[in-house]
Amino acid sequence: MRAAIYARFSTDMQRDASIEDQIRSCREYAARQGLKVVEAYSDRAVSGASLIRPGVQKLLRESRSGSFDIVISEALDRLSRNQADIAQIYQSLLFAEVMIETVSEGAISEMHIGMKGTMNALFLKDLAVKTHRGLKGRALAGKSAGGLTYGYSAVHKIAPNGEPIRGDRVLNAEEAAVVRRIFQDYAKGISPKKIAEALNVEGIPGPQGGQWGASTIHGNRERGTGVINNQLYIGRQIWNRLRYVKDPTTGKRVSRLNPESDWVITEVPDLRIIDDALWEKVRARQGALKSKETGVPVWDRRRPRTLFSGLMECGCCGASFSKVQKDSFGCSAARNKGKAICTNMVTIKQKDLEARVLDALAHHLMDPEAVAAFCEAYTAERNQLAAAATTTRTTMENELATTKRDHAKLVDAIIAGVPADQVKDKMNALDARRKELEAQLALADASPAPVRLHPKMSETYRERVAALIQGLAESEGMEEAREAIRGLIEKIVLTPRTEGPGMTIDLHGALASLLLLATDAPTHQVARMASGGQNAKSSASAELQGIDIVDKSVLVAGACNSRFLRLVESVVPRLVA
Repeated sequence: MRAAIYARFSTDMQRDASIEDQIRSCREYAARQGLKVVEAYSDRAVSGASLIRPGVQKLLRESRSGSFDIVISEALDRLSRNQADIAQIYQSLLFAEVMIETVSEGAISEMHIGMKGTMNALFLKDLAVKTHRGLKGRALAGKSAGGLTYGYSAVHKIAPNGEPIRGDRVLNAEEAAVVRRIFQDYAKGISPKKIAEALNVEGIPGPQGGQWGASTIHGNRERGTGVINNQLYIGRQIWNRLRYVKDPTTGKRVSRLNPESDWVITEVPDLRIIDDALWEKVRARQGALKSKETGVPVWDRRRPRTLFSGLMECGCCGASFSKVQKDSFGCSAARNKGKAICTNMVTIKQKDLEARVLDALAHHLMDPEAVAAFCEAYTAERNQLAAAATTTRTTMENELATTKRDHAKLVDAIIAGVPADQVKDKMNALDARRKELEAQLALADASPAPVRLHPKMSETYRERVAALIQGLAESEGMEEAREAIRGLIEKIVLTPRTEGPGMTIDLHGALASLLLLATDAPTHQVARMASGGQNAKSSASAELQGIDIVDKSVLVAGACNSRFLRLVESVVPRLVA
């Protein structure tokens, strides 16, 4: 039998050689069992509390291809320490008819999954408690109990027993000077955007070695994030302000604010960078920057959304476009991170942008010739699939008839005196296959009729768009028209013209929404795509990435594809006359 090996080490096993040790141990186990090792998968320095690991994901994918029959690991907790995840791995491999064996437990069954999964989950919880307790001890001693803060360098010391002493820090002169500069500039009234831009122009690395951004400087005052909110710079360490929980869907950590009573505050005067006077000047300026009639800082509040906000993209760097003046849009990266990141400082008036995009929606998307080519290609693909479906149905009907005849022959054999035990298994298999074939045929009969697309649907589209644009000026139904129009757009790319002033606008249509509107679907269905209902727009956009409704050649190439065809039929809810 063919075997695959999986190995992993994380924070509790800090030697990279541990991977090689585990693989060697698994190879020796495979040799003793007479198994042939065909592949080895591994994840280095990755926690076993999540399935978001490239090695284990590759193993699960390739298990379905029949590349191996057994997965060997040193212990079950190497595959996962999460109770739900280990059960999922087991079920996935079981479905692929792949067994699990470990060097320490042997062949894995449902009993191991239940018992070991519970034990591993308890281990993780106990480890978290002990780790938190140890970090709290460090924080109370004035040592670092987390990541290294910008402005400081770690001190590496060894205890008499040979163990490393962790958490000691000293001022980093160069970074401390940058911290002082940020506080001084902010206190003078310079915006976080301008401060970040100046630092990037001078080539000063940010806290993570990358570029500075406005949010890196102003952060969130309540959560204590951002340079100007970090009290360590005035010699006061606050630990346990935030706690982190792992999102089971993405495997990413999400921060949540702890009650103030849980904070551990320690005075560390040796680590002071900013004096109290400068700190208070910054606090005073922060307090003054509140929006009228609210207590929300200007950088945290949401501006009123314009018709196309969130859909605009810079053609130079790919960053978003946002309001840079009262009635103009510009590249966010060029203004927040400076010309070292993007040189696109051209702006476009909101009125001009909306007029040009609405005109393009009304007159350039859903070109009649492109639509005719699309319908022709769609019909050809639908006919090809229908022919294939007919052939498949005939094959299933013939197999069903044969299965019924063979089953009847076995019944006759039992009546004639053949012992039932000799034909029982064969009869059960035939009966199961009969039910499977009947279910497949019933499902085929229940399939909806194919969608009919008429070449003149571009006329319907233009009429609907004109009505939506007119609806923007009317109080009743304005919001629905607004959302429906946004739903027709995947993105708007703005690029400075190579000759002359102004910008070139490239409009990318959201094909699923365009088809909905063109087939006379209710406006609220198109609007729901824009607002996120049923995630229809995002899923359609992902499937149709790179297909341009205006480009006839690309459109036809995209239409001649069964997956594309199924998507079209999933978003077009009715027949078109």
